[in-house]
Amino acid sequence: MSPTDLDLPSDPDELRAFAEVMKARLAASEQALAQEQKALADERKAHDATRDELGAARNAIKLTTLQIEKLKAQLATLRRMKFGQSSERMTQLADQLELTLEDLEAQQAHAECVVRGHLAQDETEEPKLRRKPKRAPLPDHLPRDVIVHPAPGVDRCIACGSAACVLGEDVTEVLEYVPASFRVVRHVRPKLACKCCDTITQAPAPALPIPRGRAGPGLLAHIIVAKFADHLPLYRQSQIYAREGVDLSRSTMADWLGQVSWLLDPLVERLGSHVMASPKLHADDTPVPVLAPGTGKTSTGRLWVYLRDNRRWSPADRPAALFRYSPDRKGERPREHLAAFAGYLQADAYAGFNALYDPGREPGVITPVACWAHTRRKLHDVLVADRGSAARKGLAMIAQLYEIERLVGGEPPMERLRQRSASQLIAFDFFAWADSVLGQASARSPLAEALRYAVKLKPALLAYTQDGRLEIDNNLAENALRGIAVGRKNWLFAGADCGGERAAAMYSLLETAKLNGVNPQVWLTDVLDRIGKGHPINRLDELLPWAWKAARSGEHGNG
Repeated sequence: MSPTDLDLPSDPDELRAFAEVMKARLAASEQALAQEQKALADERKAHDATRDELGAARNAIKLTTLQIEKLKAQLATLRRMKFGQSSERMTQLADQLELTLEDLEAQQAHAECVVRGHLAQDETEEPKLRRKPKRAPLPDHLPRDVIVHPAPGVDRCIACGSAACVLGEDVTEVLEYVPASFRVVRHVRPKLACKCCDTITQAPAPALPIPRGRAGPGLLAHIIVAKFADHLPLYRQSQIYAREGVDLSRSTMADWLGQVSWLLDPLVERLGSHVMASPKLHADDTPVPVLAPGTGKTSTGRLWVYLRDNRRWSPADRPAALFRYSPDRKGERPREHLAAFAGYLQADAYAGFNALYDPGREPGVITPVACWAHTRRKLHDVLVADRGSAARKGLAMIAQLYEIERLVGGEPPMERLRQRSASQLIAFDFFAWADSVLGQASARSPLAEALRYAVKLKPALLAYTQDGRLEIDNNLAENALRGIAVGRKNWLFAGADCGGERAAAMYSLLETAKLNGVNPQVWLTDVLDRIGKGHPINRLDELLPWAWKAARSGEHGNG
């Protein structure tokens, strides 16, 4: 349309008004265009980020594959060399490589899940990221449980309603684990064919945690519990299963473990959010030797635990433990882990925590709370070395503090605070005594060192007497790490950093189940079964141990 085609007003005022209207329309169009351009730019940025992520995942898979093949070659060489005087050394090296392969192969499976998770929904063919060996049939000697999935319509065609006849059936065999025994569950799905319109109907294939896999949720849960709760590396599990006539290679179980860890990642993240929402946390860490792939040497990583357990003053609160792995013990690690936390932090005197106590910290202030058990332990060591030491008097006062705590357990915060007024007086007497002893004792004596530790932490040691929600010590966090300390005696070290990260995630789930009085085997079996069947991501809270336990208790009560 040309300007001459427009019906323009002849009146100057009307013409100016018309011009203003057109100008406003033009501005609105330009704004809409700018918004569309911004949306396109954001979409392009997100696409580029996804592409980069997929590229990184694929590169990681390629690198991991090369490492695996190299380690397999080294392992094969070591197996051939296991003789003579060096047999013990060769066995140890072979065990080290077995552990490393476990972690790398699990990480490879996890990375492949990341790649598949970003693929378009209409992509029907599974990407051939790596060539997998042909699966052997499941052992004939195992008992079979048969589950028949009736076709929709049973004996009638769902398309036209006419009579349908059995055309055949597809059978999917899944290796399942029932405590103390293996069994094969046969899922039989008859096919029905319509005699009139040739329509074929069949029930869908059973939903499994690992698509196209041969492992049922019970077996997957058992492998996880055995490795991370019972501290049995996968190659040792493989040896145990072989005694039952079931050939499950370490490589196969590592692949399953990697895929399952990917499935459970959202649950671990939700668990972490619950932990960080607590008004106080207990924190501790423990060393974990980590094998450097291909070198045979170990470095020292760390497993950190951040524990939410407020049951001593709030019985209805849900306890949970979040484990994190780091390759070192730098102060930046707890700062990363606790970036979203604000409140009280009960921990040891590790200097790496100090930056967290900055009054201007965002998103909020973290107040340190020290542990009287550490002070007691240091004085006890002094007394053991010298039975006549003055440390005996300090230990007697600390014993009085613990006696008061025994009496206030389970009381509400205000009542705990009221009774702790006596604790505060005893604590003041302790520090007065400590100052007196320090003025007389040799500066280099073990007693002086123990007392300087306590005096340095005086405000943090007194903190629990000023808030009824706090605890006298950090034993809750130490207890959460106890299983790892026991496990180290069995597995000696982690196979790689990726194995440490996976272990932290699994420990988070298992320790939280334990804290809530939940059998981890039963819980994980049900959780993996639900996830395999497509449990909605917006109902993830239903799978957390305490919610799961409450729902089961309700079901059993109704039954």
